[in-house]
Amino acid sequence: MSADNLYLKSAHELADLLAKGEVTSEELVEIFLDRIEKYDKDLHAFLFVDRDGALETARRVDADRKAGKPLGKFAGVPIAIKDNMVTRGKPTTCASKILEGWLPPYDATVVLKLQEAGLPILGKTNMDEFAMGSSTEHSAFGPTRNPWDLERIPGGSGGGSAAAVGAFLAPWALGSDTGGSIRQPGSVTGTVGAKPTYGAVSRYGLVAMASSLDQIGPVTRNVADAAALQEIIGGHDPLDSTSLDEPVPDLDAAVAATAADAKGLRVGVVKQMQGEGYQAGVLQRFNEAVDRLKASGATVTEVDCPSFEYALAAYYLIMPAEVSSNLARFDGVRYGLRVMPKDGEVTTERMMAATREAGFGEEVKRRIILGTHVLSAGYFDAYYGSAQKVRTLVQRDLAAAFEKCDVLLTPTAPTTAFKFGEKVDDPMSMYLNDVATIPANLAGIPGISVPGGVAPEDGLPVGIQVLAPARGDKVMYEVAARLEAQLAESNEPMPSCPASEWKEAAK
Repeated sequence: MSADNLYLKSAHELADLLAKGEVTSEELVEIFLDRIEKYDKDLHAFLFVDRDGALETARRVDADRKAGKPLGKFAGVPIAIKDNMVTRGKPTTCASKILEGWLPPYDATVVLKLQEAGLPILGKTNMDEFAMGSSTEHSAFGPTRNPWDLERIPGGSGGGSAAAVGAFLAPWALGSDTGGSIRQPGSVTGTVGAKPTYGAVSRYGLVAMASSLDQIGPVTRNVADAAALQEIIGGHDPLDSTSLDEPVPDLDAAVAATAADAKGLRVGVVKQMQGEGYQAGVLQRFNEAVDRLKASGATVTEVDCPSFEYALAAYYLIMPAEVSSNLARFDGVRYGLRVMPKDGEVTTERMMAATREAGFGEEVKRRIILGTHVLSAGYFDAYYGSAQKVRTLVQRDLAAAFEKCDVLLTPTAPTTAFKFGEKVDDPMSMYLNDVATIPANLAGIPGISVPGGVAPEDGLPVGIQVLAPARGDKVMYEVAARLEAQLAESNEPMPSCPASEWKEAAK
């Protein structure tokens, strides 16, 4: 089997080649490691590349396959993971100076599941510090670049995973989604990003940002791979008190059996998720996607979710409040960075202040301060309490919408990828990138971003978001697969490498 185009193949295709003996896992891992070495100096998608660990896993899988031992369907297919999921004895920094060099003493549950499935882990991907951002510009170790245009952001906070998959440095990856951090990067890099139902995938070993909102999910290049990856990492975990105690749906088979047409499908278009603030090309591609589903047999209805107008504000009160609590553990006492005060008396309190001043970036400090303020006496009810009431209204609006529709369709992000520096000094403008994705996190429902082609004005990817009811992940994937099939003719191909090589190869 020629290695020339193996990196272009999906996880399903690679699994088939491995099962047939046409390629070994070690060969696949070497191919992707070589691509990382060649192109990641431009992209900076990875913070840590685990060459030895990935090759060790690959060789073990190859030996077991040769010996005829039973293996998982995707054993030997390499993967990358976001650097906020702990890996035993391997660096986990959350892209923050305060955890630089920290080696966790245990593995996250999702990491153990990947190991049990025989997936070699290529390394840890870059992110906004502690997952706080929409552009991966807030990483303490430098930004990740978008493979479509190296002068543009890859989304955030999981821009590293999205860029790695979009530039074919890994066939698939894991990300985490607190307010859109899987789906929004998927939208601007032309990849598929899925946020499962809250509790469908264990959060044990995920460094917490906002515990009631965080969810691990897949980053892939097609819907089938995303469904298969969620099936691998999903399931009840007694170590996570929020984990759903129910069987994992057969998502992979469900997608494979999904019809290409949309007959009988009831689609809701959210009134509040279009119009002012949305780029013209994004709305054009979104409307075309809706029209394609309608032409294929779907019934399309506009639904009114008035609480969505306040969802962004509610999120940016609830999330910082939880951030201020979760990040209190990074104090220089037990692990991570420790900075002693330069002068004066040395006390634990002054050491903690010096450590947090040196270890946290500006965006993290901003959210800690905001969260501490909204939880303080005299402001709790006015801010945090009111935000939780809005959260309840969002859940009610979505429940009412799903009584009329099987799924809801929205643009994933209001714009295509913007250039570096355009919004980094304007937090409010940056926060607006999450306006379409946040309701799913507030309500705990599943959502997925599917590539919807490119915006005509700039040639950059546009994402279409599918939202389904809580525990409706199977429906979400089935509809996303239908949408993917309908859009296949209009989608521009994703780049097979960083933009410079891609453009040169296209000449």
